Amino acid sequence: MAEPDRAPERPHGAPSPTGANHNAAGDSLAGAARRAAERSEQGRADPEPSLGVRLGQIGILGWTIVVPTLLGVVVGRWLDRSFATGVFFSAPLIMIGAAFGLWSAWKWMHRP
Repeated sequence: MAEPDRAPERPHGAPSPTGANHNAAGDSLAGAARRAAERSEQGRADPEPSLGVRLGQIGILGWTIVVPTLLGVVVGRWLDRSFATGVFFSAPLIMIGAAFGLWSAWKWMHRP
């Protein structure tokens, strides 16, 4: 079985038989331009949210953490006053509220 005809190898940078000079820099430039065009098309298909939307998300995350923490403070202080226990209920309820708020924020950020 005969080997198929192959073009003879040419030195790096030597012109091709068609007269075009295809070298590694030209190929990488074409690849970079193709990747940039693909990123641009993807950006048009799935645009970034506006600044207002991002600020709204930050606000929601803040309140998601603060509200359960404040609820822990209020309930803890009420229980401590009712039972005259100092900070026996306040301290753990603040931590539980903050943990719940952080968990809620984490789940909200990673929702599908």
